[in-house]
Amino acid sequence: MSEIIFQVEEAQEGGYIASALGHAIFTEADTLDDLRTNVRDAVRCHFDDETRRVVRLHFVRDEVIEA
Repeated sequence: MSEIIFQVEEAQEGGYIASALGHAIFTEADTLDDLRTNVRDAVRCHFDDETRRVVRLHFVRDEVIEA
């Protein structure tokens, strides 16, 4: 079983953007539940074989604080 890691960021206009590290797989959604569904669909579409894959979502969030 192989693992695919997606970097997930909040989109400026709202929602989320996910991009796979090491693969040309990108997707977006308005909610986290929809993003999970879209990521699964995108992985299945990208790979034609029946290999089971583990998908890890890595959330990246910038936080600005006053110093």
